[in-house]
Amino acid sequence: MDVDPAGPEPQERPLPLDGIRVLELGNFIAAPTATRMLADFGAEVIKVERPGTGDELRNWRLFAGETSMLFRTLNRNKLSVELDLRSEAGLRAAKELIATCDVLVENFRPGTLDRWGLDAATLTELNPELVVARISAFGQTGPLAARPGFAAVAEAYGGLRELVGEADRPPSRVGVSIGDSIAGLHAAFGVMMQLHQLERARAAGGRGPSPTEQHVDVALHEAVFSMMESLVPDVSAYGVTRVRTGGRMEGIAPSNAYPCSDGDVVISGNADNLFPKFMRAIGRDDLAEDPGLVTNQGRWERRDELDDAIGAWTSARTRAEALELLDAAGVPAGPILTGADIVDDEQFLARDMVQRLPVAVESVDDVREVAFPGVVPVLGEKSVPVRHVGPDLGADNDYVLGELLGWPPEEIAALRAP
Repeated sequence: MDVDPAGPEPQERPLPLDGIRVLELGNFIAAPTATRMLADFGAEVIKVERPGTGDELRNWRLFAGETSMLFRTLNRNKLSVELDLRSEAGLRAAKELIATCDVLVENFRPGTLDRWGLDAATLTELNPELVVARISAFGQTGPLAARPGFAAVAEAYGGLRELVGEADRPPSRVGVSIGDSIAGLHAAFGVMMQLHQLERARAAGGRGPSPTEQHVDVALHEAVFSMMESLVPDVSAYGVTRVRTGGRMEGIAPSNAYPCSDGDVVISGNADNLFPKFMRAIGRDDLAEDPGLVTNQGRWERRDELDDAIGAWTSARTRAEALELLDAAGVPAGPILTGADIVDDEQFLARDMVQRLPVAVESVDDVREVAFPGVVPVLGEKSVPVRHVGPDLGADNDYVLGELLGWPPEEIAALRAP
């Protein structure tokens, strides 16, 4: 169980989104990422979960206990309430909550909420200025709108997967559900835009757009596509199709991962003014003064030669030794850290980007201090404190349904799974 009390908690300092209430109708990663960002900065996020089972993410990468650290991370600072939106009582509760909320975020397949009785017209009737953010695989319109899809599909369709991995192997993943996370970032940004539009409209004596007039429509594949830099312009202007280049970035050199005697480092010495400093730092004055390496185009053509020279230098040194020399020369470089490295890293710790919170791990009696990521962006000098980890299923039923909506205890109890 989550050791934190149900309901909102007192704040050490005011947060930018204090007073904003958000209803999350979402599972997995995309919508919960969006609402996590809002919750991190003070919004009261009410997460609706299926009675009995809850968000499937509770069981993803579950190594012990009943709730995964993945769920605890992505749903921190939120409240959990159990509602079956397909039931009469669950739908009634959802409608009553919507009437009290500023924002609704959902990531069901397009049309799902309509079938449950929460179409745009109904939402407008319940709350005329409700900000609605919808996240789906292919958006709310277009020929593929009804097609399901997770982050893996979006990353492939949006152009990312084709560029990840080595050229002589099939495309790879980046190790996390990056497509979902990028979509969540876009959704949170869209919510903030519409809240700002609403505030300006009210200040001018008008009203903001209703759910029938405007919603935030985030498609996973489009969110990925928006991160692809000049992938399409390069094809359109030059007829150049980007290809997988492993640890390199196409057209940029030298920038890669290099082996040291005790681990790997990433070095980016590709800027024109940095390259000579980099080469002198590794004892290759000949390369620093080579006229064929003055521009990035020339360096890219000789990337293998450069990587061999750099790799020979790093291999003869420890990571600490290599990084100290590169830092002295002003060359951007850093170690490739594992999760275990990050927990003890002085830079992460200095900005409270690793925060330890009490959480039950294997059983309700096995409460441990577990390291979690801090809140980005920093406001001031350090991360905003994480108030609590992702809640137990239905931990806030009494607060949300009883205190906020005024339901009697017997009606709240009837909503729980048998």
